This record gives sequence, C-alpha cells and structure tokens, in this order.
Amino acid sequence: MRLVHLDLKGAAPRVSYLEQVFPLLSQLGANGVLIEYEDMFPFKGELEILRSPFAYSEEDIERIQQLAEQHKLEVVPLVQTFGHVEFILKHEKYQHLREVERFPNSFNPHVPDTLALLKSILSQVIEKHRRSSWIHIGADEVFHLGEGMDSKNWMSHNKGDVGTMYLKHIKEVLGFLTAQYWGLRALMWDDMLRKISVGALRGEGTGTAVMAPVPGSSAAPALPCHGWPRCACRAWCSPAGRGKGWWDPPLPSRRPQSRAGTVQRCWLSLSRRYDHYSVLCELLPVSIPSLAICLQTLVNGGFTEEAKRKVLDVLGLESVQLEQSTCEGRGAFPGVEIYHMVEQVNGHLKDSILKALEEESAIKGWFSPYHRKHHFGNPRNMESFGSKVLKLHEDWESFVRDLRAQLERIYFPDTVEEWMEENVNPYLDQLRDLVRDYR
Repeated sequence: MRLVHLDLKGAAPRVSYLEQVFPLLSQLGANGVLIEYEDMFPFKGELEILRSPFAYSEEDIERIQQLAEQHKLEVVPLVQTFGHVEFILKHEKYQHLREVERFPNSFNPHVPDTLALLKSILSQVIEKHRRSSWIHIGADEVFHLGEGMDSKNWMSHNKGDVGTMYLKHIKEVLGFLTAQYWGLRALMWDDMLRKISVGALRGEGTGTAVMAPVPGSSAAPALPCHGWPRCACRAWCSPAGRGKGWWDPPLPSRRPQSRAGTVQRCWLSLSRRYDHYSVLCELLPVSIPSLAICLQTLVNGGFTEEAKRKVLDVLGLESVQLEQSTCEGRGAFPGVEIYHMVEQVNGHLKDSILKALEEESAIKGWFSPYHRKHHFGNPRNMESFGSKVLKLHEDWESFVRDLRAQLERIYFPDTVEEWMEENVNPYLDQLRDLVRDYR
C-alpha cells in the first residue's frame, strides 16, 4: 500500500481540483489516499457545529470516493480519537471533554461523554465510507495526557500509568469498531505506543490494531508488539508536503524491507497545518514535485534514473535538483501556475519591496516615516523615486490579482485570504502604505 495522506485541517482543495490530482497520484504509483477530514466533513445533527463553513457536502464525499475508485485508489478515512482534536474541543459545547481545561488538544478519556461523542463521529464518517475496508483512528501526540485531575485520580486508584490509561481508551475505541463494523480494519500512528512499557502492552493488548510510524519518521522502528500479536505494519513515512521548502523528504536509499509475517505500508504526508491552530504549510500544488519524487522513489526502491525520468515526464519538467531543492521547466501538472507564482512570492516579493524602501536614498532622506506622518516633503526629491515605486506597486498588484484568481480556482475563500495574509500582505502592505502617502 502506497498511501497519500491528505490532511484537510488547512487548505482543503475543491473537489474539482481533486478530479485533476487523483489521476496524477495513480499515475505516479499511489494506490490509496488517507483522508483526514477534520472540519471539512459534512457532520449532521448535534455534530453540525463541527463543520467548517466551507465543508464538503455529502455529494462531495461521494464524488471523492467515485474519483478514487475510478483511479484505483483505496480511500482510508482518518478520524482522530484522542489527540489532535482541537477542531472539536475548541467549541464551548465540548470544552468539558478536555484532558486539561486550558488546552483543546486532547480528550479526557474518563468522561463517559468522550466515548459517546467519538462513537457518533466515527459512525457518521464510516457510514459515508462503506466502500472502505480500513479506518485510521489517529491517536498520535496526545499532549498533556495524565495531567488532568481525572487522569491523576484514575492512576492513583488503579495503580496505573499514562501508558496503561492510553491503551484502555484505545481498546474502548477499537471495541466499538469491532462490535459495530464487522470486518473493518483499524490503523493508528505508533508514537504513543513506543513510549509504553512492554508490560503495559502485554497487559492491555487487543490483538486488533495495525500500527504505522509517527508522521515524519524516515525509517520504520521495531514496534513493541508484545501483547499486540497482530500488529501488521512496517512502513516508511515521508513528509512530502510540510514546512516551508519546496521539498524536504527523507528519501530512502533503498526500498524499505518487510519482515516475515508483516505487511508493508508507505505513507506520504501532505499536511496542510501542523495542528488546527498553526499557520498553513505549503499549498498542495507546491508540494506536487516533492510528492512525485517520493512516490517514484517508493515504486523503484530509490530515486533511480528511471524514477527521475518518470517524474519529469509526468510533471512536464526539464530537470530536478534534489540537493538544491529546485526543479526547472514550465511543468504540466495541476496547479503548476500556482507553483511558479509561489516561487515568485518566495524569491522576489519581499526582497524587491525591501530594496525599494530601504535602499532608495531619496525615500530614506526626504520621505521618512516622520515626513509621512506630518504630510510634508519636497516634490523635487519625491519625484526622483515616485515613478519607480509606482511601477513596482502596479506590477505586484497585477501579479497578486492573477495569483488570487488562480488560488480561487482551487481553494475556498478562507484559505485564499489566510495564505495572502501570511505570505503576501506583510510585505505588499508596506509598499501600499508608501504609495498611499506619496500620492
């Protein structure tokens, strides 16, 4: 299984863009998509409060699955069941379910309402994914577990530790899935499990879960499978689109080897945020060259010449330079216009504006913040820089209008606005203010 993890907690693309991306994923070697919807799922009834204003519709969810099926991609929905639940616990309605009252990161596993809520969420997601034979329950990075009063009381009365408490909650979640959805297989991240003692694992083992490495790890660790005899996963997990660079994947020098009796799964994570509150990572079109390299590396057991040729052919590029994290050529992949425009923003927007504002002597000497505040200046000196600044402003405003139009084809308004606020406006607003004062 070569799964591409679409983490939709930020910059969720329109379904019309997924129509272009899914065939590309299949062509490059993926055979599944792990979809972490968060607030993009069309929750109903009492759960409707969890929906983003731009959440997918039920028809969208069905269309996504049809597209996946059409391109031979297995859909694995991911529902966080312990940590990474800020999109739930940020709401006052569910604040009482927090492990620590101040922090919306993790569930309190001792409040009966926690499991009841998870059953409702899992049921709604699974009911809309009846084709899927897998469900991923997340369960990674359960920050502050054991710090709440309920947890401290439980550990003191049960002579338990945080690991045992963690496993108890996971068993309850898996027990519900086993009882309610016969034949559905569960996946989870293993970072919390690797901190748990062998004794606790033996005592609380369920024999039902399948583990994968923590996102971002470049090699599959030896899993502490004692007491979890059906742990069936060895996996390579690469962040194919996370952070600030065009790509920064830990490319393996050879194909990850399966152990006897295990199943190999490889995950390529396209995280759009590190958590529900963080800034956006790269946009999906910017991540595609990295994703293509990772997929072809998996297919070929390394980034061989054959893999490189395939990437260049499929993406319509002339060359890729891993060491410099660059690629050359016009490109012919979905969203390539955004790829090149983001290159322009990252490489030229800030520098060109700062150069105009800080290196132009007439601005520094005759149009300082003091001059601007008190509305006076010598026209002779102002005219010496005016035409240059006005031209720079006009060029960037025209560019940004085109960029916004391209972004709006792929993303919903909230994503477009956030990306512009984080990446364009901090620099362009300085130029806008200067031009306003100049005029």
